[in-house]
Amino acid sequence: MGTSWSARIVGAPPACGQAIEAVLSRVIAQMSNWEADSDISRFNRTPVGQWMELPAEMGGVLRAGLEMARLSGGAFDPAVGRIVDHWGFGPAGVTPAATIASHAAPWTAIELEGGRARRLADVTLDFSGIAKGYAVDAVAAALRDLGTANFLVEIGGELAGQGIKPDLQPWWVDVEAPPGLPLPTLRIALCGLCVATSGDYRRFREEGATRLSHSIDPVTGAPIANDVASVTVLHESAMMADAWATAITVLGPERGMALATRAGLAARLIRRVGTAGQEYMTPALTAMLD
Repeated sequence: MGTSWSARIVGAPPACGQAIEAVLSRVIAQMSNWEADSDISRFNRTPVGQWMELPAEMGGVLRAGLEMARLSGGAFDPAVGRIVDHWGFGPAGVTPAATIASHAAPWTAIELEGGRARRLADVTLDFSGIAKGYAVDAVAAALRDLGTANFLVEIGGELAGQGIKPDLQPWWVDVEAPPGLPLPTLRIALCGLCVATSGDYRRFREEGATRLSHSIDPVTGAPIANDVASVTVLHESAMMADAWATAITVLGPERGMALATRAGLAARLIRRVGTAGQEYMTPALTAMLD
């Protein structure tokens, strides 16, 4: 998945390391666009209109992604792979514009029926905005199955906290402001909660004097240009926190935070204003910090 993972486990049984590796290997085998033989890569090569049986986990993530696309009006789109590749953020590198299917809402060209799915147009799945969060949830579930009650799991900066530390303190996590922006660090306690952050400083590409964000707006078919520096979302599910952070980033300060507020999410958005940063918080997050 192009990132690292870590886990802090109180009273960890000997099998923890192997259990975590097994979960991550399974997620990669099913949902990594960077693996040619993964299930998602095979799905993206199937002829348009042909059904393919999906592994249960991949099917669950796709179902969640399609629901998030519906809730966000397409700001989150699990079928945005062609556009991601075109802008150089996929495994194929920069691809010609001609390879992008002229489909206004790629996610609507994916049909899911039971345990199988098919493409109704030449769009491709890309789970980069949801699979990492799912992996955090899956690792946490595996640890609970082993009988562990107190742990902190992290994959690429997305975290899930359960229980408490040996000193009886909660798992305190600092969410830093984007580099160079003079804003305070947000400190949160992860007790049965997960947190995910989407930021323009994590992955980007420079094209001449233009800095291209890896966050793609499926509606415009281009990287976002709304000055959003980062979005942090707290949720009981890391997968949903991951997807919501992506959607809010794409929608921007006004529409994104309005949607987050209506959904009752605890979320923070930081917008670049010159060399400074402007912070937005939803009522749910403000209440948690009071």
